[in-house]
Amino acid sequence: MRILSVDLGTSNTVAVLSAHGRPPRVVEVDGSANMPSAVFATEDGTIMVGRDAERRARLDPTRFEPNPKRRIDEQTLLLGTDVIPVTEVLAAILRRVLDETTRQLGGELPDEVRLTHPAQWGQTRRNVLLSAARLAGMGGNIVLVPEPVAAAAHFASFPGKTLAPGQALAVYDLGAGTFDVAIVGATPNGGFTVVAEDGLPDLGGLDVDQALLVHVGREVSHRDPQRWQRVLRPESTPDRRTRRALQEDVKAAKEALSRHPQTEVPMPEPFEDVLVTRGELEALVRPSMLRSVELMSRVVRSAGMTPDRLAGIYLVGGSSRLPLVGSLIAEKLGVVPGSLDQPETAVALGAQHVASDGISSRTQGVEGQVAAGTGAHQVGPGATGPYAPPQQVASIPGYSGGAPGQSGGFPQSGYPSSGPQPAQQPAPTNFPTYSLAGQTTAEKAPASKKKPLVIGAIVAVVVLLAAGLTFFLTSSSSTTYTADECKVPGAADDKGLTGCLRQLAGKIADTGDCKPGMGNGPAKPAEDLGVTSTCSAPGRAGTQVTYLQSDSAEKLKAYTDGLLKSAGGDRTEAKWAGNALEGQYSSAAGRNAAVLVFTVTDRPLVGFIYQVPAEGQTPTPGELADYFEKSVQPGE
Repeated sequence: MRILSVDLGTSNTVAVLSAHGRPPRVVEVDGSANMPSAVFATEDGTIMVGRDAERRARLDPTRFEPNPKRRIDEQTLLLGTDVIPVTEVLAAILRRVLDETTRQLGGELPDEVRLTHPAQWGQTRRNVLLSAARLAGMGGNIVLVPEPVAAAAHFASFPGKTLAPGQALAVYDLGAGTFDVAIVGATPNGGFTVVAEDGLPDLGGLDVDQALLVHVGREVSHRDPQRWQRVLRPESTPDRRTRRALQEDVKAAKEALSRHPQTEVPMPEPFEDVLVTRGELEALVRPSMLRSVELMSRVVRSAGMTPDRLAGIYLVGGSSRLPLVGSLIAEKLGVVPGSLDQPETAVALGAQHVASDGISSRTQGVEGQVAAGTGAHQVGPGATGPYAPPQQVASIPGYSGGAPGQSGGFPQSGYPSSGPQPAQQPAPTNFPTYSLAGQTTAEKAPASKKKPLVIGAIVAVVVLLAAGLTFFLTSSSSTTYTADECKVPGAADDKGLTGCLRQLAGKIADTGDCKPGMGNGPAKPAEDLGVTSTCSAPGRAGTQVTYLQSDSAEKLKAYTDGLLKSAGGDRTEAKWAGNALEGQYSSAAGRNAAVLVFTVTDRPLVGFIYQVPAEGQTPTPGELADYFEKSVQPGE
């Protein structure tokens, strides 16, 4: 059995092969275990990848994309003058890995290909990955493995690290593009399941690079401010080459500071080289790293655990090499994290230790949709929008426990380990496991004649409480209106919201500190658009959400089209649905502003997210779309 596992990362791609009964080994591409996930489009239509792409980027940076995985939400990429589908770009990366693997197998293809992906990826992103794999020629036996499950399987493959049933491991994954944290539990049948997970789409190694670039810029820009601006915002090919070289030098300096207390960053003329210390870098990124540790602490609690009850905290992802990461985790959580192997290769190696019968069921339906083009797979209860992530717990195959965030047991099926299974051991007292009937072991009390009566009383109380809570939570903002009722704006409340706008705003209507008017965002329109209200964006400082209702959908479209055009930059579009409404959103991000506009299909209602980015912190359209779907899009 020849099994190829591939971890297509934001900055680097790692592949691992097991064949002919030999232990899994990393497939070296171009002489290295890490192949850059970079692409370059030549003028004749060829897509070059890896180090070849990085070399060609020095000739024409406009035809180069260093991190195509970050663009997975966009249908196409503009490389030079060529518009190329994202699936073709990702397929080129996977094809390069497959070609090298086939060469090492003497011309034979692998029998099975395992592709890892973030646990939060929804149906659409997984479909893009599967489509790219098929386009790359990886065959029909392709399965997907959530990255934290692969990481846990790798951890458990080491002597003395086997997870007993009921034990859980925290996976801290700091990659180039995002930060992800997951609590992965061992099930009684020797498998693994994601109990809780979350992430930060705006934190990764690339953000550390950007912080260091801003820092060295402060040290030298005073010498020639105009020249420095040309480096930051290149308009000519020589300037683009200069910026590309500087970015590579900054990244190399960051990596050097993980090994040495200080290093120098080579600077382009006329600027002098800058000496940076590990202490300076840690001061720059400490707030961001602290956010990741605090998020991990919350995820541990949402799984019904405490840090000291974990089997360990496992560091994966190249950026977890920063010494500050380990010291902050130890300081804040009281647990010393571990990294048992090269953090960049842990996920790809771990995918080899996950039995295929535990993962094929998750991807079989998705693969069928890719082939049929239906896209009808249910993402999860309450999830809406094409990029909606799976629910934290309920979307994991075999899970029969509570809702996301509740403490509960592990499912009886999930992602079995392919290695020898340990004898079942008692689970920690605060971490029950579920039986096949969905009852925790702690609940298996002796039978009693009074049990049906007691259960009936409990059920009645729960129903009454749930009904009252539902009424309380929904009475203020869940009223639905027909399209005819929303044709003309009605009376607005003290927050500037009409009933129709409240339906569009959803929970933000009650929690978003809404006020009448356009807020302090874009300039007031030349003509009166109707009723407007602006709310603070949840969990996103410096960002606001504005809602508008007019008697003319054309007026709203003209205004919001102008907002998107003024933002400039790249753009992404998709459909959304929720709260008995449906429509489309478009997001654009440029140097001066990031905007996402969400319209309603059959009525003159619109909302938009407006953000003025801090220096060097402009979000991508895809990141803004993720934020909309998780925090702003009205739910059911």
